[in-house]
Amino acid sequence: MYDVIVVGARCAGSPAAMLLARAGYRVLLLDKARFPRDTLSTHYIHQPGVAKLGQWGVLDDVVATGCPPIDRIVYQVEDVRLEGCSWGVDGHRTAYAPRRHRLDPVLAAAATAAGAEFREGCQVEGLLFDGDRVAGVRCTTSNGRFEERARLVIGADGMRSTVASLTGAPTTVEDDRRSCVYFSYWEDLPATFEVYARPHRLVGTVPTNDGRTLVGAYFPQSEFDRIRGDAMTAYLESVRTTAPEVHERLRAARRAERLYGTGDQRNFFRQAAGPGWVLLGDSGYHKDSIGNSGITDAFLQVQMLVDHIGDGLRDEAGLDLALGRFGRDRDEHFLGLYHGTLKAAGLEIQPERVTMLRAIAGRQDLVDTYFATLSGACEIDDFYTDELFDALALV
Repeated sequence: MYDVIVVGARCAGSPAAMLLARAGYRVLLLDKARFPRDTLSTHYIHQPGVAKLGQWGVLDDVVATGCPPIDRIVYQVEDVRLEGCSWGVDGHRTAYAPRRHRLDPVLAAAATAAGAEFREGCQVEGLLFDGDRVAGVRCTTSNGRFEERARLVIGADGMRSTVASLTGAPTTVEDDRRSCVYFSYWEDLPATFEVYARPHRLVGTVPTNDGRTLVGAYFPQSEFDRIRGDAMTAYLESVRTTAPEVHERLRAARRAERLYGTGDQRNFFRQAAGPGWVLLGDSGYHKDSIGNSGITDAFLQVQMLVDHIGDGLRDEAGLDLALGRFGRDRDEHFLGLYHGTLKAAGLEIQPERVTMLRAIAGRQDLVDTYFATLSGACEIDDFYTDELFDALALV
């Protein structure tokens, strides 16, 4: 019998398995894929997420994959252009954006190095129960079926979580899809983390591994059915009209991969936990990718859960209390970010926001503080200071 079975070995599951194994628990980590395996992602890890990698002793291995450091942000809305960088967290001011076929194996390797057992190519098809309490999993592999039991099953298996479905985890918050996105990877494209916005369009660039840069274009969800018929034309036209300077750079670049895209960016919170189970990462709460915060959020949730569990995992009553506290803290911590992301995903340009951006342009301290609110390095209340209001008064 294991102490913990973690279903899903990506940005939430592998770090959870790693930290729980380091705490002395017997951990089984499962994933239906075989690594390395790519997945749709914005790749970006904000400073709080980079700090977690540093605390966990994994950052050097992530950097060693060759993803370039990102220490400059360009953000342009209408005629307002901001350039700067978020505050650092624990001395880490640089962000990174590793490809997932590079990042996820590093995280899984860290879990196995900590003592977790990792089985790839395992599809969870059912849960085991003791009464109403989840007590293990039933899996299918290429070699047949098996069952394993555990005190706690962690569902870290993404937006379409099998564990969430099998536990009947209710959705507690749900909103309509707001945007759809198409992106590809380009070589010989000089870029940093750049975002260009106009009404109903947003284009971003993210440098990643192997000298490639992700260029993504966001559209309103209402246009998805029309755009998908000729997505490449819509993608290039959006880059041309929304980010002309990026489009100009594309002339000397080479598209290195096919066009990827999705119109299935769901927005929800599920109940975080129940008897013998808990959901982490996109399994428990998912939002539009426009904020580039999914990986960072997953890391923060993992640390939050492990801190709540502490040394009490083998105490059934204490574990249930810890899981309840985790659920409440998760919702309190991320609900504001969720609603802010949905507002951004509406792809509207609010005049009051442009006024604020115009007020801080040219004030590097305020620009960097603003970027810090987007990364999570700064609380929003710490941004709205007397200094900002003085700047607004001059606009």
